[in-house]
Amino acid sequence: MRLVFTILLLSIISGCSVDPEIKPIIAADNIKEIIPDGWPTPYYNFSNNPLTPDGFILGRTLFYDPIFSSDNTISCGSCHQQFAAFANLAHDVSHGVNGLLGKRNTPALQNLNWNTSFAHDGGVTNLEFFPSVPITLPYEMNETINHVVLKISNSSKYKPLLIAAFGNDTVTSQRLFKALAQFTGTMYSFNSKYDQVKKGKDTYTPQEQIGYNLFVQKCATCHKEPLFSDYLFRNIGLSINPAYNDSGRAHITGNASDRFKFKTPSLRNIEKSAPYAHDGRYSSLTQLLSNHFTGTGGYAPTLDAQIQAGISLTTQEMNDIITFLNTLTDPTFLTDKRFSEN
Repeated sequence: MRLVFTILLLSIISGCSVDPEIKPIIAADNIKEIIPDGWPTPYYNFSNNPLTPDGFILGRTLFYDPIFSSDNTISCGSCHQQFAAFANLAHDVSHGVNGLLGKRNTPALQNLNWNTSFAHDGGVTNLEFFPSVPITLPYEMNETINHVVLKISNSSKYKPLLIAAFGNDTVTSQRLFKALAQFTGTMYSFNSKYDQVKKGKDTYTPQEQIGYNLFVQKCATCHKEPLFSDYLFRNIGLSINPAYNDSGRAHITGNASDRFKFKTPSLRNIEKSAPYAHDGRYSSLTQLLSNHFTGTGGYAPTLDAQIQAGISLTTQEMNDIITFLNTLTDPTFLTDKRFSEN
């Protein structure tokens, strides 16, 4: 009798336990290359990295796994947070292993296929190779690619994911990077109010329209629609931060003519991706616009021609431009469950 009661009790307890989360299967038509109407041809495409739901899921799993860091504490998703447009909210620079701080602000991740280069200095020119930089930087993930391959090879979690994505469980750096590119390369953001207005499905408020007109006059030379960047490198006259003495693009090219030039960031979802500038020195858009375009604080020999005379903005004009910039926020992208960790 006691045995029967024990078995019954165990079955009741088991029946009340919470089932493990089962992620929904992603349909093939939800993972595909997209080029929105009116957008240019992307720089990276998936011709040599065919998109599949299984490749995407492997990439997502890798993106959120701290296995890439030497102490298994830092993942890509640690610094690239979806609600912040995959930037790092309220952190001026990246945070790495052992509490170490990086030297640059974590860039937002969106529409990456149109980027001709990556990182603030453009040190990487291929989306698939981009993850190698944070993985190997001593003050970020502090790992080696070979050791990452070994750790994933020894992980039972990845065997079925690799088989599903590639047909067998062999781990190579190329496979890992291709899977990550399938995940990050499909982070498309093109459903903001700005995009709806362009499609004729919405209209700006009067202040948004004024802000857009001002933006076209004063900002669009560098922040070109529809991606809101020209992906070029510019010295916009920021004072040199003595904590980093970051030479920007010159760090890659070795050319004096590139000193203190940094890549023009996209402004999409900028409302959500504070702080701003390559070293995160600006905590708000108001602070950014108040100080960003004076052209007086930095290294003069390479100062960009667009701002050599400065760009003047009244307080009202700044408010109007910020009102327009908020129309670049894409709630669909920021909440898309396909890109979330859970």
